[in-house]
Amino acid sequence: MSKYKGKKVLVVGFGVSGVSVAKYMTKQGAKVTVTDTKQKSELTESVAACADLKIEYELGKHNEATFKAAEMIVMSPGVPLNIKALEGVRELGIQITNEIDLAAAALKEPLIAVSGTNGKTTTTTLIGEMFKADARPAYVGGNIGKPLLDYLTDAIRADVVVAELSSFQLELTQKVVPAVAVITNVEPDHLDRYPSYEAYIAAKKRLLQACDKNTYVVLNYDNEITRSFGQDCVGRLMWITKKNPISIGGAFAENFNGCYYVSAEKKIYAKIFGKEETYDVSRIKVYGEHNKENFMAAICAVRAMGVSPQAIQKVIEEFRGIAHRLEFVRKKDGVFFFNDSKATNPQSQLKAIGAFPTNPIILIAGGKDKNFDFTPLADVVRQRCKLLILMGEAKEKMNRALGDFAETYLVGTFEEAVLLAFQKSRNGDIILLSPGCSSFDMFRNYEERGDYFKKLVHQL
Repeated sequence: MSKYKGKKVLVVGFGVSGVSVAKYMTKQGAKVTVTDTKQKSELTESVAACADLKIEYELGKHNEATFKAAEMIVMSPGVPLNIKALEGVRELGIQITNEIDLAAAALKEPLIAVSGTNGKTTTTTLIGEMFKADARPAYVGGNIGKPLLDYLTDAIRADVVVAELSSFQLELTQKVVPAVAVITNVEPDHLDRYPSYEAYIAAKKRLLQACDKNTYVVLNYDNEITRSFGQDCVGRLMWITKKNPISIGGAFAENFNGCYYVSAEKKIYAKIFGKEETYDVSRIKVYGEHNKENFMAAICAVRAMGVSPQAIQKVIEEFRGIAHRLEFVRKKDGVFFFNDSKATNPQSQLKAIGAFPTNPIILIAGGKDKNFDFTPLADVVRQRCKLLILMGEAKEKMNRALGDFAETYLVGTFEEAVLLAFQKSRNGDIILLSPGCSSFDMFRNYEERGDYFKKLVHQL
């Protein structure tokens, strides 16, 4: 019998994650109530997905009495933990958890958990593809694609579960003990949700704290924050770096486990607990030097789980990237269009601009401000961007930080931005959508923003 049978479960937030929890919990025999500040008319897809389930709804606002009457509260990642309805709930001893933790507690298969500010979606996807190339089925979900609980609800079978985990999804985790944990890097992000950068770092570090002595932990030596995480690692540490370990020297070189990239040779060298291997990345099909870090992180993760070097090399040569991440859209009249809608922070923008070291760049940026400082972009904008086209809520702030370093236009609509970019472009130019902001001032998510950009570009 399910331990949730008859339990009063409150699901807070009725997006993709909330729907997954509602389905799982009703199947377990729980008494499920769903609450969301949105009205029913704004949640038609979610309500339709649960139409055949016995669920109570409290929509349009959160009722504090319902929170206090629950035996378990399951928070969706999009709902901050400082909402008024949660005040005083912990003191009553009510369990507060999330979808990731529920899934992790029930999973029988090994879990590979991937987090980080940038690169986590590409790394997660690569890991899934490498397992697939080795004829070993992997379920890829979490913050990318499908919720983890769907794996259990739909009774899917796989050798391994690969999950991208955002900082929001890590905030409440208690039961996650991954077989492999990857943290690609930590840079300032989501500063509209967290009181400080330190609080955001602490949320990311929860993945490291979830590991035990048997967990393979993959960290980026070249990132200051993840390098510092190495001091607190209790698991089997593996590093990725673009530096030759010998040049770093000392104990690091002597005990090196992981991957390093030699740019001049276009090779990734792997030393995985005594085994030395080389991977040729000269025929890689994705743009940007930063992607070498994603490949290295994926190699460490899958080699730790026994995926063959042959399968890894196959993926290195065939992988074409993911949608909305430096995605080539089209070439028109000698002008190249790239969709990097997934770039929702300045560090992502830096990597996107750096992916094109020679062609002049027309950068389309802006959106909902997440309380970022855009001044670190000044040098690269001055050196690489012939034009800045700014839009959305953050355009004035970005203009103050960057407007002196390139010819800059502030526009009112997305359509205007694309049309102006094309009008101002010349043969050999790159028009790059890399917003550096979230999409919520104009779109539901970065996917919708990227798809609309592609639509406008194809209409030119």
